[in-house]
Amino acid sequence: MKLWSQYFIPTLKESPADAEIASHKLLVRAGLVRKLGGGLYTYMPLGLRVMQKITQICREEIERGGGIELEMPHLHPVENWQQGPRWAAAREIMFRADSAGDGKRGPREPEYVLGPTHEEVITPLVKQEISSYRDLPKNFFQIATKFRNEIRPRFGLMRAREFVMMDAYSFDATDDGAIKSYLAMKAAYEAFFRRIGAHAIAVEADTGVMGGSFSHEFMVPAEIGDDDVIYNEESGYAANREKATSALVPADLADAAPTGAVEEFATPGAVTIAALEAAPYGVPANQQFKTLVYMGDGKPFLVVLRGCDELEEAKLGSLGFTLFRPATAEEIEPVMGAKPGSLGPVKGSIKDAAALVGVFADHAIRLIGNGTTGANKDGFHLRNVNVARDLAVTKFGDFRRVRPGEPDPKSGQPLKVRRGIEVGHIFKLGTKYSEKFGAVYTDDQKQSHLMVMGCYGIGISRTMQAVIEQSHDADGIVWPWNVAPFHVLICVLDPQLPEMMELAKKIALAAEGAGADVIIDDRAERPGVKFKDADLIGIPLRLTIGSKGLKDGIVELKWRAQKDVAKVPLAEIEAKVAAAVAEAKAKAASAA
Repeated sequence: MKLWSQYFIPTLKESPADAEIASHKLLVRAGLVRKLGGGLYTYMPLGLRVMQKITQICREEIERGGGIELEMPHLHPVENWQQGPRWAAAREIMFRADSAGDGKRGPREPEYVLGPTHEEVITPLVKQEISSYRDLPKNFFQIATKFRNEIRPRFGLMRAREFVMMDAYSFDATDDGAIKSYLAMKAAYEAFFRRIGAHAIAVEADTGVMGGSFSHEFMVPAEIGDDDVIYNEESGYAANREKATSALVPADLADAAPTGAVEEFATPGAVTIAALEAAPYGVPANQQFKTLVYMGDGKPFLVVLRGCDELEEAKLGSLGFTLFRPATAEEIEPVMGAKPGSLGPVKGSIKDAAALVGVFADHAIRLIGNGTTGANKDGFHLRNVNVARDLAVTKFGDFRRVRPGEPDPKSGQPLKVRRGIEVGHIFKLGTKYSEKFGAVYTDDQKQSHLMVMGCYGIGISRTMQAVIEQSHDADGIVWPWNVAPFHVLICVLDPQLPEMMELAKKIALAAEGAGADVIIDDRAERPGVKFKDADLIGIPLRLTIGSKGLKDGIVELKWRAQKDVAKVPLAEIEAKVAAAVAEAKAKAASAA
């Protein structure tokens, strides 16, 4: 048991000025963390206890899923990253570090980097240590500090420059084996989030800079979430905004026949979708073709959508470019022949079509059939543009942002959207990294094959804050049992009375004997201060010992998540507390 007077819980009455969301405010007010600088936090004693409990539960579930724990360096030779497949895409979010060396490296050539993840470290390690199919599969994990050069750190631990993460890496001999490892980790994640009392949804996700064939994010629903979850409860479909699809375009949709010859018409000053909708033109947005020019690995390409749709830029990752970005006006005009606002994908109208590496069209433009687009001539557009006849489409794909109300791809029922906080991510990487680092094994016929990889991450520090964001009320945090810094708080209203402290310690021993962590509030503070602090830090079970209660022969028992206060006779209090602890533990275990 701990005594509050001898521990350190620096609670605050007011929220810090830079805290924008409830969980960030409560992290600081409840004395869980203190800010050192932008995106940098010290874990105070209460916060560290929560982190240790989350970490241990994570460790247990990952090990149950086949993980083997190790620990890798935080400081990585830059050569490892330069050899890997994502240096160009990842370098800007990485902290760089140079030793006090010979000064031969320029400012853009760091000697070392601080690791945001460890694919570039674990893959060459496994290459060095494993060479036979007999030693596969293997799944290595660590729980350690990571670093990310966030341009704008905010929301406390949600978007920090230094954070704690569990990262795991699986190595298999076959693709089927890799899928089995992936599913084992997915099950481990689900068990972990259940045990810590967090409602997390596994959603289909974009693989992003990590690469690979498919992935899932684990999202904790919250209004302040950093991403949208598109879902339908009936079908079970769920995906993040970057990956979500819909059944808006029927699979059996027939291409529309042309309605007439392509016709050019003047549109002076109409350089937006909205301007073309307005009088005197009156072209609905869903009948316009929107043409966007992007640069992929330094070469231009077009993306074509309906005028009413928005590009989901992450979906361009499916095109295979290492780096892509919107083209500048200076890059657009020499290729297209016009400035932005008069652009179009019609064959024969593009000034330097040979410069384009492709014209990529969203499936939904087929719903237009015949529409209006820019003429690649400033101040002019084209009407009667037919998709099949007039557009030089290299490839159709899903590039648009899905909207709520569109039909679910599984059931056809309307899709919904809600915000969520990403707390975990799993990827089936395939051979992307093993190929770069030469991580191969020999089979029983002495033939060499690339290892098939997966990678997996859980933001431990972010998860702590996500639990608070999901489990709080107007008075403070409401901790789930398994991750609460203490399970039982005994408020002694008159700690100067020896008999009161003696009773508190007897109750504490009973609670500890049943498996609870206990803290006794023995401060010389007013009852109101103690109760406010108790609600703020969110300990699940509170017992109050006061002079009036002792006179009446009772101790008050209250669960943080409930309003009712039970008055327990002194003769029964130790047994009652032990039973309450046992019940809480059983509920937490059954939920897992």
